[in-house]
Amino acid sequence: MPTLRQLFLANNAQTTDFPLLLEFERAEGVYMFDKQGRAFIDLISGIGVSNLGHSHPYVINAIKEQLDKYMHLMVYGEYVQTPQVRYAEKLISILPESLQSVYFTNSGAEAVEGALKLAKRFTGRRQIIAFHHSYHGSTHGALSVMGNEEFKQAYRPLLPGVNFIQFNQVADLDQVNDQTACVIVETVQGEAGIQVPDITYMQALRNRCDETGTLLILDEIQAAFGRTGKLFAFEHFGIVPDILLLAKAMGGGMPLGAFIASHHIMSALKENPILGHLTTFGGHPVCCSAGLAALEVLINENLIATVAEKDALFRKLLVHPQIKAIRGKGLMLAVEFESFELNKKIIDRCIENGVITDWFLHCSNAMRIAPPLIITPAQIEQACEVVLEAIQYCC
Repeated sequence: MPTLRQLFLANNAQTTDFPLLLEFERAEGVYMFDKQGRAFIDLISGIGVSNLGHSHPYVINAIKEQLDKYMHLMVYGEYVQTPQVRYAEKLISILPESLQSVYFTNSGAEAVEGALKLAKRFTGRRQIIAFHHSYHGSTHGALSVMGNEEFKQAYRPLLPGVNFIQFNQVADLDQVNDQTACVIVETVQGEAGIQVPDITYMQALRNRCDETGTLLILDEIQAAFGRTGKLFAFEHFGIVPDILLLAKAMGGGMPLGAFIASHHIMSALKENPILGHLTTFGGHPVCCSAGLAALEVLINENLIATVAEKDALFRKLLVHPQIKAIRGKGLMLAVEFESFELNKKIIDRCIENGVITDWFLHCSNAMRIAPPLIITPAQIEQACEVVLEAIQYCC
């Protein structure tokens, strides 16, 4: 009989020739457990998804309750489904007044696709400004606004009219003009190795969009829901987007995304043509139930208040001559080494010793640290001991 690993390699589509092939039986809190019962600390939260850790009981209970009522009923937007209504209501209650209308999707990439369509439809313009080293997903439109040619060149032609500028460079904002439909930008660049912009830059970007009638799309797919120490990352910069993109932690571990705008902007999808954007499973009732439960825990347990001190603890403990820099905001951190080769050796050693981490798509010489927000100081100390031992072993 073939093993599960052999079946995975034989029957499941592969994304590389060298998958990690880690096999876990269950997950709880900040830990994942293999078939032998060995615990691994999850320092990456499934790439920013598991903000409450794994299998949070309040989220699990919400899922079970909704399963007893109904699952899929109809394509998004036609039926009044309680989980969608309640989650949208909660989101609107904690967002700025101009963000009034939630369009639920299945993922972050789908949120990007919907937002790009909305911006072009609302403004009647066709030019899009994106950023070098950005990442917004792998679907065709999202790939078009990715700022890394290596990942794009095999799939051209992509969307026309996309121009790229440098992140955090005020001089480049002159390229935003009265022909620009939207600027799409990660509030904190993720796959570039956690690049945090200056407050003055983000405010200049907001002002330039206002001057030219351009919609500002903030991609907070990785950065929202407390990850940076604020509920939403744009709160650090004193600005509000025209369209906000959410996903990852939004579903409490279930697949869910959204793009959010004003009623005035969002109404552009209702006519000429009607049904201007469609999704079958977006806003799935079980996913919305899980997401709402996760958000309630995040707020009611005041988990965001602990993020800054945990950020500081990681920075205090991770000191070594081989660490070139630690960048980031809150529990969205990048630990930079000399090369990808060294970084990969350290990551592999960490995994061998029970700590899960990885590198960044556009910054392969940096290690990702984005644990569940529930991680304790003792667990941070344990994880950092493993990382430091791995550095010393590999050097």
